[in-house]
Amino acid sequence: MADLRITTTRGTDTVLDEATVQGFKTNLRGLLLCPGDDGYDEARTIWNAMIVKRPALIVRCAGVADVINTVNFARTNNLLVAVRGGGHSFPGHSICDGGLMIDLSQMKSIRVDPLRRTARAEPGVKLGEFDHETQAFNLATTAGVVSDTGIAGLTLGGGMGWLARKYGLSCDNLLSVDIVTADGRFLTASATANEDLFWGVRGGGGNFGIITSFEYRLHPVGSMVLGGFVMHPVSKAKEVLKFYKEFSGSAPDELTTLGALLYSPEGEPVVSIGGCYHGPLDVGEQVIRPLKEYGPPIADTMGPMPYTAVQRMFDQVPPPGWRYYAKAGFITGLGGDAIDILADHFATVPSRSSFILVFQLGGAVSRVPKDQTAWSHRDAVLYHFEVISVWQDPADDEKNVRWARELWDAFMPFTSGGVSVNHLGDEGQERVLASYGAETYHRLASLKKKYDPTNLFRLNQNIKPTA
Repeated sequence: MADLRITTTRGTDTVLDEATVQGFKTNLRGLLLCPGDDGYDEARTIWNAMIVKRPALIVRCAGVADVINTVNFARTNNLLVAVRGGGHSFPGHSICDGGLMIDLSQMKSIRVDPLRRTARAEPGVKLGEFDHETQAFNLATTAGVVSDTGIAGLTLGGGMGWLARKYGLSCDNLLSVDIVTADGRFLTASATANEDLFWGVRGGGGNFGIITSFEYRLHPVGSMVLGGFVMHPVSKAKEVLKFYKEFSGSAPDELTTLGALLYSPEGEPVVSIGGCYHGPLDVGEQVIRPLKEYGPPIADTMGPMPYTAVQRMFDQVPPPGWRYYAKAGFITGLGGDAIDILADHFATVPSRSSFILVFQLGGAVSRVPKDQTAWSHRDAVLYHFEVISVWQDPADDEKNVRWARELWDAFMPFTSGGVSVNHLGDEGQERVLASYGAETYHRLASLKKKYDPTNLFRLNQNIKPTA
């Protein structure tokens, strides 16, 4: 192994001599990868093909000791650091050019305690893996809508999912975390230990350290729920979305729904209403009956299915290795003018793989006190809006990105101004501020100064330490 040129936190390069790198390597149980090594290209590849970067070093951590050693090495040498869990963020913050990538994807331990209804999982775990273990005991917690998503980034940024209206966000179901902070300390944060840090990691992203273990509260969720979609021709989009607004407005907490404009598997443009009902199936069938009878739909998959199947309904809508660009925000209602913009703009979509989602919130999400977690969008937020451009050919980048941006610009007046950090691209510090609000952001910045005063963990939706 020769001397290594690597990027620092200042954006300049430094050289680590061979002995320094070799000494670091001997203190690891996991792999240390450099460009050209077997496994390097696999480790640096994430699901969004728009993101292509080449770290100078990748540490594939095998456990907590590797995380501590790597954080200490990065801090001592003032290295640019990226942290990868599931690698599923749109802007690709989990990887960097020229710096050190701390790869947690091999840390996949999961332990379910069915008596206490809790689960403890490491940061490399993905949602499908987590659901597989918890459903063995007919238990679950809110965990996204795409099984390939990592639990770490999802939870740290809030975590919306099919159970959110009944049980709250992923971060609302977090009981404790183990975390390695920027100074190399290993801490536990919970409601009774390092309470300020526990508040911050529930919505504040990866700004305060590297989580090595998440402990979740689980809930009884039988193996069978009601889930699926009903589809209507896109020519009926405005009428169907108005019906969706009325139907979702009276939905019980056990039902979470979404409205979508997309292309069907058969290649036809459609407007769709999807959902998941968790509760007694006979009661749920009465709740979703208006959804199945309206129209009537041209396709209907809504019915009893395994909860794990519901969690995979979106898995093939955004296939790994394609190109992605997204814009998102919260909306407090779904009026006629907003519906007209969505329907009219979808008619101009350049890629048949792109789609528009309106995901229902409210319920338990809105009943959590605003200051209880760093995810502060609670009181008036009823829906989460997202436009996602999906395509394959790099030559089509400009028109697909432009389409998403133009829809966002037209739709922005109907948003609350807030946004979830999990759905935020590289959109500048003002949008990061909007994702928290001034009061919460100020509190987070003070917390950042306490736990990461040099901003070692900066490749994220960054909260800058208070000066």
